[in-house]
Amino acid sequence: EVQLVESGGGLVQAGGSLRLSCAASGFTFGDYAIGWFRQAPGKEREGVSCISSRDGSTYYAESVKGRFTVSSDNAKNTVYLQMNSLKPEDTARYYCATHFIYCSNVIRDYVGWGQGTQVTVSS
Repeated sequence: EVQLVESGGGLVQAGGSLRLSCAASGFTFGDYAIGWFRQAPGKEREGVSCISSRDGSTYYAESVKGRFTVSSDNAKNTVYLQMNSLKPEDTARYYCATHFIYCSNVIRDYVGWGQGTQVTVSS
């Protein structure tokens, strides 16, 4: 059974930092890719970042490039999203999900969605 559990969200002031974790079970992360997504009230879910264990590639949305860093610890079967210089517009619920081939831009192709973790950035 493919399961992903997000954690690490919270309330932080603008300019602060948070590190989100995505713990995988039921499969070996090193064989696939893990994407990070977020959804704010009234908006569509959007891609934030992705890391592919098949070729080592990483990807970032333009809005977070230079501020967020995605990494993985295969021994722990966990992916992290380090978020620095947070802005109020980063406020959203953050999710992770897996793609069995690569870091695709097609969100519906990802599976294993969890409940997400809330990130709130105050001004």
